[in-house]
Amino acid sequence: MKIAETPAGVEGPGFFATSFDKVIGMARANSLWPLPFATSCCGIEFMATMGSHYDFGRFGAERLSFSPRQADVLMVMGTIAKKMAPVVRQVYEQMAEPRWVMAVGACACSGGIFDTYSVLQGIDEIIPVDVYVPGCPPRPEQIIDGFMIIQDLATNESLRRRNTDEYKHLLAKYEIA
Repeated sequence: MKIAETPAGVEGPGFFATSFDKVIGMARANSLWPLPFATSCCGIEFMATMGSHYDFGRFGAERLSFSPRQADVLMVMGTIAKKMAPVVRQVYEQMAEPRWVMAVGACACSGGIFDTYSVLQGIDEIIPVDVYVPGCPPRPEQIIDGFMIIQDLATNESLRRRNTDEYKHLLAKYEIA
């Protein structure tokens, strides 16, 4: 079991002081709202992840959001046809900052076995991806592991992520404002 570490700070009887970034990061990491964008069999594995045996809710992701404006993590699962690519991109652009993206399964990561003209060969062609979860379909344990990596990113990222030169360069590469 992984236990969240207390951020570095000053403590005494009845008080604890630390940096604002650390407190916000810890709060974000344990209250992420995923938006599942499932098109194929990976969505079924995700449903198993939400069930009582794997209990995705213990990671602070009990509430799935089906509105991009209320979601932190876009979980793209399954085959994305090129006709669907503008929809995935629009959902991503509608999400507020900070936002993270998980490509779940071989199809979302690289097009999977569908090396055809009609299938997008990985969602990283249209939006930036933070975590890739391989598999066809990936097991619920793999999805949870990918989500825990997103939690680590949320914990350690600056509150000013969008203002960094690296992030601006990344979004410019995808022609996202």
